[in-house]
Amino acid sequence: MAYIGNTPAEKYQTLNKQTFSVSATTGYTLSSAVTNPQEIALFINNVRQNPNSSYSVSGTALTLSAATSSGDVMYAVFLGKSVGTIAPALNSVTRNMLASPWQSIQTSSFTAVSGYAYPCNTTSATFTVTLPSSASVGDTIQLVDYAGTFATNYITLTSSAKIEGGTANKILTTNREGVTITFVDTTQGWVATSGVNSGDQAIDPIIYSADFLVIAGGAGGGGSFRAGGGGAGGYRNSFSTETSGGGGGSETNLTFNGGVVYTITVGAGGTGNTAADGSNGSNSLISGTGITTITSTGGGGGDGNYNVAGAGGSGGSGGGGSGGTSAGGTGASGTANQGYAGGNGAVGSVQCGGGGGGASAVGVAGGSGGTNGDGGAGLASSITGSSVTRGGGGGGGNYESGNVTIGGAGGGGAGGTGSYNNGVNGTVNTGGGAGGSSGNSTSGTGGAGGSGVVILRMPTAYYSGTTSGSPTVSTSGADTILVYNASGSYTG
Repeated sequence: MAYIGNTPAEKYQTLNKQTFSVSATTGYTLSSAVTNPQEIALFINNVRQNPNSSYSVSGTALTLSAATSSGDVMYAVFLGKSVGTIAPALNSVTRNMLASPWQSIQTSSFTAVSGYAYPCNTTSATFTVTLPSSASVGDTIQLVDYAGTFATNYITLTSSAKIEGGTANKILTTNREGVTITFVDTTQGWVATSGVNSGDQAIDPIIYSADFLVIAGGAGGGGSFRAGGGGAGGYRNSFSTETSGGGGGSETNLTFNGGVVYTITVGAGGTGNTAADGSNGSNSLISGTGITTITSTGGGGGDGNYNVAGAGGSGGSGGGGSGGTSAGGTGASGTANQGYAGGNGAVGSVQCGGGGGGASAVGVAGGSGGTNGDGGAGLASSITGSSVTRGGGGGGGNYESGNVTIGGAGGGGAGGTGSYNNGVNGTVNTGGGAGGSSGNSTSGTGGAGGSGVVILRMPTAYYSGTTSGSPTVSTSGADTILVYNASGSYTG
């Protein structure tokens, strides 16, 4: 139709029209139900019929007051039903016109729903918001710091989908922060897109410190006539003011990131051999993305070469040398800031092998008069909440019956004594070195070294609870302690 002025912003839409197959009858069926005659305009031979007298309706039933003829043309226009859908103008629909997406104030952990907004009150404690694992591109969630306490009690964001391109959890740590989080795709997952803060400023990684004690496997004792004791596994410690082995100081603790998996490797003890050197212990490690790997070196094996100017094995702590009538072996070196050297073997008629080095002391040298070649002492740590000594060296084999050659305090095994006695095993999960044997040149077996241990201590507020390898979990004050007696993992 004609109009004056500018073209109307909204176009008129075409109404539904129904054309009838006409016969000599008064009854017809409508394609859509109506409630009164005024809802349709009925035309017969292009003449509009009076809705009050010419026809009546009941649902889809149309009844004429007079019968039509077979040659008539009849159609109905549905005045209340449009064929098209009217699209509102861009930005013409405001949030106030819709149901509010804002939910009630949240005070504990919850799973968010796409399209909703959540005021979060962390006055009492931090809590976790789980983002949807299944989302469509463009889905959004809004979060806001209701009480201005995020810096004190943060919000943790977690999802089985990615967050900012990674699998790690994230945190909101800025007071009065308000942020819109949008699912962009499966590669990046959920990303902060707008708000008081956005991007990397809005979503922070969880970062916290963890102390460690990492002790490698102790070495096996030598197997021979007056063999050397095995060295203790390397000893590395960051807890409080405690020191590492070999005269080292306290190390810098680890910085963990939330969601990162850290691998824990617990070194096995070395084997004790017959008429041969004991085997070195295996390394213990903590490794993972974003940290410098902490490696403690396995202990050095005890010397098993009777009457030969041989040497114990180098390692975290060094293995002791064997004794002999004309030649003795030398104690091997330890690893700097992990453990001490082993003691030399004695030369003479009544010999003793040298003790393996320990975390806090050199292995004692054997004496020609049957003087004991004791293992070097270990170190005490209270990282678990109580003081425990670990990392003792194994004692050397002693020819003199009745002279007991002891292992170093902290799990070191005693040396064999008398003519034909094997060395004693190091204690498991202490990194203790094993004792050397007192057998003859063709027999005698050194003890097996004790396995290592890895201990982590972190604030309970940050402890994730996700581990493998079945560590022992305990608490001390505000901290959680994990003791790994076997290899496993911890997820930050």
